[in-house]
Amino acid sequence: MDPFRVTARAAARIAEVIAAQPEGSALRVAVLAGGCNGFQYRFDLDRVAEEDTVIEHGGARVVIDPDSFSLLAGSELDYADELMGAHFAVKNPQARSSCGCGTSFSVD
Repeated sequence: MDPFRVTARAAARIAEVIAAQPEGSALRVAVLAGGCNGFQYRFDLDRVAEEDTVIEHGGARVVIDPDSFSLLAGSELDYADELMGAHFAVKNPQARSSCGCGTSFSVD
C-alpha cells in the first residue's frame, strides 16, 4: 500500500499553523476508536515521538503513531476552505463507510 500523502494545499496550511508554534511542532494525525462508524480522525499540534512516522512536505511536518499509520496507509491529507468551514480531510482508501460529517469511518 502507498504511504500517507499530504497535498500541497494541506502542506501550506500546516506550515502556516506550525510557524506560530514552538520549534519542533507538527500536526499529529491520529485514528481513535469512536465516532458513529467505529473510528474517527483526530488532528492535534504535537511534538514528534520516537515511534512516530514523520512526513515532511512543503515546509509542513505531519506525525502519525504506528497504530494509526496502519489505518492511514495509502491515505491523503487535504485541506478544504469551503462555505461550510475550513478543515483538514483524509481521503482513506481503507474506509468502507463513513458518516455524513466525514470524521468517522469503518474498515472491513
